[in-house]
Amino acid sequence: MSKVYLALQDNEESHSIVEAVEEDNPNATVIYQPAMIRIENEGQLVINRETVEEKMGRDWEVQALHVNLITLGGNVDEDDDTLTLTWKD
Repeated sequence: MSKVYLALQDNEESHSIVEAVEEDNPNATVIYQPAMIRIENEGQLVINRETVEEKMGRDWEVQALHVNLITLGGNVDEDDDTLTLTWKD
């Protein structure tokens, strides 16, 4: 199965997003690189609005992810509550 991935700018807001993604995707791998945080997982990666809001301590819209997004790999399914990346072999 192929890995999906998400790369974010390395900043305070992204750290909360990464914490939330790790909580909701326990098998995901987080790689810290200069100025960038890459998160990858086999087959699927889910970003849940509710979990990110808990980590940030404030309201957050899934579409706001794009402000810190560098790149991603996978098929995107996005709505008001989640962004899901998948690969279907």
